[in-house]
Amino acid sequence: MYDQILFPTDGSEPAASVLDYALQIAAEHEATIHVLNVVDTSQDSLSGMQDDVDDVLEQEGTEIVNEAAQRATERGITVVSEVLHGDPYEVIVEYSTQSAIGLIVMPTHGRRGLQRFLLGSVTERVINTADVPVIAVNPRTQSLTYPCQELLVPTDGSRGSELAVSEGVALANATGATLHLLHVVETGSLGPDVRSLVNDEELTTRADEIIADAIETAEAATVDRIESEIEVGVPSKEIRNYIDTHEIDFTILGTHGTTDFSRYMMGGVSAKIVRTSPVPVMWVRELDSSGERDASAGG
Repeated sequence: MYDQILFPTDGSEPAASVLDYALQIAAEHEATIHVLNVVDTSQDSLSGMQDDVDDVLEQEGTEIVNEAAQRATERGITVVSEVLHGDPYEVIVEYSTQSAIGLIVMPTHGRRGLQRFLLGSVTERVINTADVPVIAVNPRTQSLTYPCQELLVPTDGSRGSELAVSEGVALANATGATLHLLHVVETGSLGPDVRSLVNDEELTTRADEIIADAIETAEAATVDRIESEIEVGVPSKEIRNYIDTHEIDFTILGTHGTTDFSRYMMGGVSAKIVRTSPVPVMWVRELDSSGERDASAGG
């Protein structure tokens, strides 16, 4: 399913803890893993330091990727290692395109620490611009295990969530995981004028349609085990509750849609989910009309 997997690393403890998870994914799909370190030559990073600093950072980067590559080789996984220069997120995205990467796996934060937790970080920018799915993994997550057994795809009926459902269907078939489909009816985000025009029956009917469409997609692809549920409340809370209650170990989110849940890429509900999720979160972003991923989904 994923033939080429990219794992960018800065050599930090968070990145090292997520490497094993990336290797599990590569082993399961018999994929080549690309280990990439980027020497950050952006102006903010160097702050006027001498050019010879690049050589030191490149040597450090080489040690980082060599250590990761050795761990991959010891597990019998084919590995490609690279040290490149530039703005980290731009280099990562460009490398993923040039190397026909099918999946990027990254920690939610790295060397710069929790003060840059996801929002504004390299990971956030990669999610917002990469043409392929990105798995964001909180290094604090306990017992990271792949392949997943209980896979959750929240859906709001948008194009972005349809893509997430399709990705979830493919992954469930590839791993044998149970596919959980969840729709959260959220009336709190609707203004008072809108709420006066939308009654509970209409919301319920729409919710039923959204879940029915998702189930139909899964059944058409002959997914073995499908569970579905409709909840009412705050999406981020209901999704998190569902993860805890049903022992979910992997979640897939679409990032372009018509509700607060999927419209705001790194804000609102989506940010809350990835910040608090106790399991890895895959982001699937919709291509725009030109064939590029729609970065405007970030709000």
